[in-house]
Amino acid sequence: MDPAQQKALNALEQYTLLSKSASSPRAAADLVTQATSSPNTYVFAELLQTPNIQSLRTASAEYSRFLTLLEIFSWGTWAEYTSIPDLPQLSEPQSLKLRQLSLLSLSTSHATLTYQYLLSALDLPNTRALEDLVISSIYGGLITAKLDTLAQRVDVSSVSPLRDLKPNSVPQLIAILDDWDRRCAGVLTEIEGQVREVRDNAADRKRREQEHEAIFDKALADEIMKDSRNKVAGKRGAGDGENTGGIEPDRGEAMDLDEAFGRGGQRNAKRGGRFGGFAGLGKRLGG
Repeated sequence: MDPAQQKALNALEQYTLLSKSASSPRAAADLVTQATSSPNTYVFAELLQTPNIQSLRTASAEYSRFLTLLEIFSWGTWAEYTSIPDLPQLSEPQSLKLRQLSLLSLSTSHATLTYQYLLSALDLPNTRALEDLVISSIYGGLITAKLDTLAQRVDVSSVSPLRDLKPNSVPQLIAILDDWDRRCAGVLTEIEGQVREVRDNAADRKRREQEHEAIFDKALADEIMKDSRNKVAGKRGAGDGENTGGIEPDRGEAMDLDEAFGRGGQRNAKRGGRFGGFAGLGKRLGG
């Protein structure tokens, strides 16, 4: 059970016990006033169901209106109180509590409440009174909310289960829950569809990445193979150059022969010189 609800039930317990001795209409009416004025009582169904309180329904108008007042505190709002004539005049604590309970009811159907709407619905004189009411409801554990003074609104994030169910409201509550269940099922179906779409997109993206990687790997392998072939061809070309260079010794030998012939020419020249000497000698002898 919610702690705020348990606290409210504990606060109401003493008035439920007192109702057993409130056998007269006046005593029962006084008990209603005490219970609705207490600062910690926010639920009243158990007190409302007690025999002596229910007996007010058949009492005179002077006292039966206290039963109507208790019903309004149980599940009604400030607007309902002001719309019904001849109800008992509320004390300041009762007015504060009924406005707090009305704010709680309004918060269950609207996550965001404007200052203008609340001022009208709760019949408050000014913004300061409204902010004080909201702050007291927050500290009292009735709602969890934030005041946006700049935007003039109340942002409600959660409410406590401190309102009693109105008679014959169960079928309506079931219809609300069924509608909520259908909307939740629709949201879940949409989420599942989005999850499938994300997974399909991820699988398609992974497939494309694998294809790109395969293309890149093949291109890289082809490039490596081409480079390897170029290196082999270069080595073969270098080998052919070395074989062609084997002719160089022949050129060397030709150069050696030329040098030899040159040297031989020099030798012949030397020989000629010697023969030339004899020729000169013959000339001299002949002469």
